[in-house]
Amino acid sequence: MSSTDIPEGFERHFRRSPLTDPWEPIYSKRTAKGFVIGLRVAVPHSNSKGMAHGGLITTLADNTMGLSCGIKLGEGTRLVTVSLAIDFIGPAQIGQWLAVESEVIRAGGTLCFAQCLVTADGLTCARANGTFNVLRTKP
Repeated sequence: MSSTDIPEGFERHFRRSPLTDPWEPIYSKRTAKGFVIGLRVAVPHSNSKGMAHGGLITTLADNTMGLSCGIKLGEGTRLVTVSLAIDFIGPAQIGQWLAVESEVIRAGGTLCFAQCLVTADGLTCARANGTFNVLRTKP
């Protein structure tokens, strides 16, 4: 995969985790509404039918919404997922660009609410919403 396979504005995702490390390379970009995480669907992301696995899509949705809430709430904020709901609408095939774009609906002192739309080459394949508990670090 070359850099020309990655849509404009995306850079290697700055946040790594042991769970998502096997799915690298993962890309991201900030938007006016929140954050977008994307990747080119490959065999390690797929299920036995050659489509992006629902667990991959769910995890990326959770990560994207949580990150968007964290950015909205500012430095020193940690978040824990309270609830997450996802609807799978269509497939994401190997080779397609999977993008998870989130938006913060409400950011409060104890809870943050977000939603996201997941697309495969621009076609909607899932939508999700999440609620996150806000944990502030002590000064």
